[in-house]
This record gives sequence, C-alpha cells and structure tokens, in this order.
Amino acid sequence: MRHCLVTGGAGFIGSHLTEALLARGDRVAIIDDESTGSVANLAGVMDHREFRYVRGTVAKRELVRELVADADEVYHLAAAVGVQLIAQSPIRTIETNIYPTELLLDELGRLHGRGRAVKLFLASTSEVYGKNPKPRWNEDDDLVFGPTTRSRWSYGTSKAIDEFLALAYWREKGLPVVIGRLFNVVGPRQVGTYGMVLPRLIDAALAGRPLEVHGDGRQQRCFAHVADVLQAILALMETADAVGRVLNIGSDQPVCILDLAKKVIAAVDPSLAVKFVSYLEAYGEDFEDCRCRVPDLTRLRQMIGFAPRHSLDRTIEEIIAWKRGHSI
Repeated sequence: MRHCLVTGGAGFIGSHLTEALLARGDRVAIIDDESTGSVANLAGVMDHREFRYVRGTVAKRELVRELVADADEVYHLAAAVGVQLIAQSPIRTIETNIYPTELLLDELGRLHGRGRAVKLFLASTSEVYGKNPKPRWNEDDDLVFGPTTRSRWSYGTSKAIDEFLALAYWREKGLPVVIGRLFNVVGPRQVGTYGMVLPRLIDAALAGRPLEVHGDGRQQRCFAHVADVLQAILALMETADAVGRVLNIGSDQPVCILDLAKKVIAAVDPSLAVKFVSYLEAYGEDFEDCRCRVPDLTRLRQMIGFAPRHSLDRTIEEIIAWKRGHSI
C-alpha cells in the first residue's frame, strides 16, 4: 500500500484525485486550507479508513514535515485558482504559488538526502506559456509574458518559477519530479466562483440568466474532463521516463468561448441569450487575455498512449446533471 499526500485535496481536481487514489488501494492524506476548496467535495471518502484530512496550509513547515515523513508520493495541487482571483489578488497569487512549493521541495529534498526518494507530481498550468503566438504549444516552447503592469501574468510567472524549482531539485539533487501543465480541466464539483468559464456559464443558464461571454467570444480554449486528466497524471507517475519531464495534459480540441456558451444554451434552454462583457468591465483595466490556448499532446501520447474518453458535449451534460442536484 502506497501512502500518498495530496495538497489542495479539498479542491475540484484534488478531491477527484483523492477518490482515485483510494480506489486504487492507496492510503491518502490531504491538506487544504479551504480558501477555495470545500470539505463537501470529500463527503464520499471522509469515513474511509485509509483517508486522513488535515485542515491547514502548505506554508507551515512543521505540518508539511509531518505529512511527508511517511509519504511515498506527493501530488502538489495547492495553488491560486481562477482568473478572477488572479486579477483581484496578485499578492495572494504569487505567495500561494511560490513559497509552499519551495517549502515542500526543501522538505522532500531533505528526505531524499537521507535515502528516501519521495516522488512528486507538480500541477502546473497552461498559463506558463503566457501569450506565445504559436497555434499549438509544446513543452519546449518559449514562455512569452506581458508586462508586470498586467497583474494577470503574475499567475503564469509564479507557476513557471515552481517548474524551475522542481526541475532544479531533479537536476541538482536527483529528486524524482513529474510536472504536468494542465489545460482547462472541467467536470462535476468545479465552481464558477473564481472565474472558471464553463461552470460560470452553466450556473447562469440554470438560473435563467443571460450567459456572459467576455470580449468577442472568439478566444479559443480546450476543455478536458477531470477523469481523463487524472488518468494521465496517475499513468505518468507510474512511468519512469516521465521523471524530470514537463508534459502538457488536457484536450487538444479547441472551441471558442461563444460556441461553448451556445452548447450550454442548447443543453439547458434554447431561449437563453448571450451577453457580451468587455474584459475591462469583467476584470479591470490591467487585464490582458490570450486569444488561443491549444496544447501539443505528442509527448503525452508517446509516453503513455493518452486518449481522452469524454467528449465536450457529454462533459457539459454531466456537469449540468451534477449542478441540478446542488444549489447554484
């Protein structure tokens, strides 16, 4: 039985990962400060005999040291969440992303120096590519950020620092790390509170409100079901060649946000309307968007034979069904 630690385990992705690890037969401890996660996401596993829940922060060294002491694998998902939170709180974004990762790597490096090689999965993000103009991004592409006066880039740059730190621990100390750049993960339990576009659109549709689309709606994104993303993460953690590598994880089938809104409208109520909102109105004058965000998944396919099982239309239907069973 492996002992796994999941940081940010009460969040959307973290709670699904926790369930998957327990179903695999692992012993799982999670830590979450519940700033954006919710203990309600863990209702199905709270009584599991191999599960431990710790309400706390990865920014406290003593707590992290205790939790990693007998861990075999660590999945570091704790981070700032959502474009709205990033735009409003760049200080919180930078502090949440960088210091806990540095602390966690330091503790794992200390254990590694004593002969215990604890494997780390670091959840990074497509935001690290910034506004690279290529139509598809591969893992070795340049990172192209906007000016520091645009707070939006605080998220991508801070997560890039996380990647640099993790890779440095691999190169200099031999700490086994796997880095996944996640592209727009969606599914049940995801909320629109922090600007996540698909749940925000579905919430509006279920409430009978116009669906707000930012800008002209022609910006493109790729949406992957959380189950497909977790399948990739778990497979990578079992793959020796993934250690010390950065891999894109997600869907490579782009859809423009206006068409995404139309898909939600068709699934909920065809009489609903779309309301266009400027980025200035939505996020303030220092916000800057990226028009196209599509991953090159060649490395992921070659390494683990990745093949998503969930279509976007089916995923939308699943999220709607879940939300209809919960208050919006």
